Amino acid sequence: MPRTGQQYLESLQDNRNVYIDGERVDNVTTHSAFKGISQTVARMYDVVNDEPELMTYETEDGTRANKIYMIPRSREDLESRRKAITRWTEETYGLVGRSPDHVAGFFAGFASNPDVFARGGEQYKENLLNFYKYARDNDKFLSYVIIPPQIDRSKTASELDNEFLATGVYEEREDGIIIRGSQMLGTSAAVSDYMFVSCITPLKEGDEKYALSFVVPMRAQGLKLYARPGYAMGKPSTFDYPLSTNFDETDALVVFDDVFIPWEHVFVYKNIELTKAQFFETPAHVLGNNQSQTRFVTKVKFAIGLAKKITEMNGTDKIPPVQGRLGDLASLAGTVEGFLLSSEYECYINEQGVAVPNPRFLYGIMGLQSTLYTDVLHIVRELAGGGVLQVPSTYKEFVNPETKDDMQKYIKTSNEDVTSEDKVKLFKLAWDLIGTEFGGRHQQYEMFYAGAPHVAKGHAYRNYGYQETVEMVEKCLSSYSIPELEKQN
Repeated sequence: MPRTGQQYLESLQDNRNVYIDGERVDNVTTHSAFKGISQTVARMYDVVNDEPELMTYETEDGTRANKIYMIPRSREDLESRRKAITRWTEETYGLVGRSPDHVAGFFAGFASNPDVFARGGEQYKENLLNFYKYARDNDKFLSYVIIPPQIDRSKTASELDNEFLATGVYEEREDGIIIRGSQMLGTSAAVSDYMFVSCITPLKEGDEKYALSFVVPMRAQGLKLYARPGYAMGKPSTFDYPLSTNFDETDALVVFDDVFIPWEHVFVYKNIELTKAQFFETPAHVLGNNQSQTRFVTKVKFAIGLAKKITEMNGTDKIPPVQGRLGDLASLAGTVEGFLLSSEYECYINEQGVAVPNPRFLYGIMGLQSTLYTDVLHIVRELAGGGVLQVPSTYKEFVNPETKDDMQKYIKTSNEDVTSEDKVKLFKLAWDLIGTEFGGRHQQYEMFYAGAPHVAKGHAYRNYGYQETVEMVEKCLSSYSIPELEKQN
């Protein structure tokens, strides 16, 4: 059954090893770097319980579960799943990229074709299915790390100076394996229940010890997370940094200091071919990124809403060139949403009876994501102008008797219904999206959301289906020839 937000928060208090600012975090639910995001995720879980008709489904086993774990069997299932995910994104405005629905989508894909895992041994298939059902029925938040550390991208893990810089098998035991090394990029890992660990980057012969797929609870002994600077830390108020204080999901270097993994939590073991196959011979990569694009639609809409509201407040929304730039934003938003809906409408049913979003359209928009979001931010900056730079340092200028009158007198609009506080509140919200560390991290993250830009475009290239386009060209070419030869024929 879906759990409540309070149950989720209680699950995080398990003595996990999270480090930030040179210190070990006692409790991620109360630490300033993680409190906001953990409270946000708790609200998301409460939405599931408040709106069960929209957010839950009856599983193949007759249980009731969060739709994030649904294995879609029809176009209608995909639509139902998208609406549930969209409802969650409304709680985060699309600004939490690795919310619980992301990796859950991967596991739904894995579980829809478990025979892929059976190629390594029947026990791995059973392990995968058992864990999927456990995570589904207990509504667990899964994060993941599937990229080795950024040390020397010209080499694979086995070619590095130290064989355990990347995550690999250090020792094999009768009851499990010992894992040593590190992995990036543990987004949301500090506030998740379990972490899925694998490798999506290409491996080659000699890399077998890194060709793995397993899960580990965040409380595991020897598992350590080193978080980047927390954008919520040191902020004076949510009024001043509304996004940073609520939606900073944090990223972390994950270190495995001889972590024990029992066999029942291992799905792929020293098998290079299956490490890749789990993502691309099942619908896992498609379903996980279908969630990503659903989230991205909401994020772009939110940015556009900010731009529209700023132009209305400044009185520029009636100027034709400004309307043109708003039209550019509308076109970009329509492109993202159109591709997402097309991938759903043009879905296909695979051999396992799973409804798979059409990769042509799903990967088509992913190939544009790195530049499209940058274009959106640029237009929002352009329409905001210097207003986002001329705001008081904190809300305290509105309460200090020496400064509050100046705030009311000089920070205003021509609309008498809009207060000085309203204007500053909007501009600070916009700046948190386009100008703060939080905003910069989001631009960087969207650039590499599906890997390096050439990787995302590679997915688009491989899944477009060029044959029909080439056939059109060949038909045209065959319809004419050199005039003198046509006469002879």
